[in-house]
Amino acid sequence: MKTVAEQLPEIERGAEEILVLDELKDKLKEGRPLRIKAGFDPTAPDLHLGHTVLINKLRTFQELGHEVIFLIGDFTGMIGDPTGKNATRPPLSADDVAANAETYKEQVFRILDPKLTRVVFNSEWMGKMDAAELIKLAARSTVARMLERDDFSKRYKANQSIAIHEFLYPLVQGWDSVALEADVELGGTDQKFNLLMGRQLQQATGQAPQVVLTMPLLEGLDGVNKMSKSMDNYVGITDSPDEMFGKLMSISDELMWRYFELLSFRPLGEISALQQRVEDGENPRDIKFELAAEIVARFHDDAAAVAARESFISRFRKNEVPDDMPEVMLDCGDAGMLGIGHILHQAGLVASTSEAFRMIRQGAVRLDGDRVEDRGLELPPGGPHICQVGKRRFARVTLK
Repeated sequence: MKTVAEQLPEIERGAEEILVLDELKDKLKEGRPLRIKAGFDPTAPDLHLGHTVLINKLRTFQELGHEVIFLIGDFTGMIGDPTGKNATRPPLSADDVAANAETYKEQVFRILDPKLTRVVFNSEWMGKMDAAELIKLAARSTVARMLERDDFSKRYKANQSIAIHEFLYPLVQGWDSVALEADVELGGTDQKFNLLMGRQLQQATGQAPQVVLTMPLLEGLDGVNKMSKSMDNYVGITDSPDEMFGKLMSISDELMWRYFELLSFRPLGEISALQQRVEDGENPRDIKFELAAEIVARFHDDAAAVAARESFISRFRKNEVPDDMPEVMLDCGDAGMLGIGHILHQAGLVASTSEAFRMIRQGAVRLDGDRVEDRGLELPPGGPHICQVGKRRFARVTLK
């Protein structure tokens, strides 16, 4: 096993916070494989690149020789994670949870080594807990402590309802750490309260408290909002090679480095060398090609990555899409959708919606490389989208 000094740079890479760093160093000095836990509620059947930020870090721990525990929260999934929610989330049915969990298992092994991954379900211990034991668990925290959570606090102050069962969620997640005797737990920055609950419960039961490692929430393709399907700013790990490649090529040059840090498996030295190439005058687009190819190859294969690159070049370069174009943020308003005519007008590509419709009739409008034929086309929040009118007017448009 590598020394502490050799392991720490890879563990710290991209991490938002490590609580407590000195405790992590002490655990690493023991020279044994640490139990690294990360939990995922199977609330949706498909994963996107935002989910893989945590999974990539699990892979790093695997490569360093530690035991990775991929916890599927089939029990907590039926409670409903209140994190970041402004209303009580409807719980999933047992059948939904089971079906989504199977899909998660298949998808996660595109990143993790299945031979080195321990997959567990928290219903294994929570399903056996009777009512008296659950009451004892609930007694280990207070309402005041729960209201320290930012989302609970905001809802309480806004007179929005908080269901009693929602208070159980962080307690159950924390008890998972007790059941697994976790040394380290990973989670997004929005999970910090729940992760610290694990430390609290471990200490209360006589265990050494786990180290908490939080990872940032990956920005979506728009570079503004957290990657999510609801915002339509995501790259799904089951997307086709062409779709995945094209989406990644649409991100801004600045966001590209964020994706390299959190999504790429390249050593940090290689990424620094790529940044130096851009500083020395190389086109950032060419570096973005390397990022897109790496991600496509990971979830498909090398041949698919090569074909996707060639397809992208054929679709966009042959249409003479410029490397630099105006970036525009448009508001969908209360309707939640924005028509293509208004998009082209507000992006400054046409003088009026009438001109936009005339250009569509002439076949001169393209959206993400595809000709637009429907004047009634409306788009939801998300993007960015590459809008083109004629041969020379372009804009990269994000809808909010």
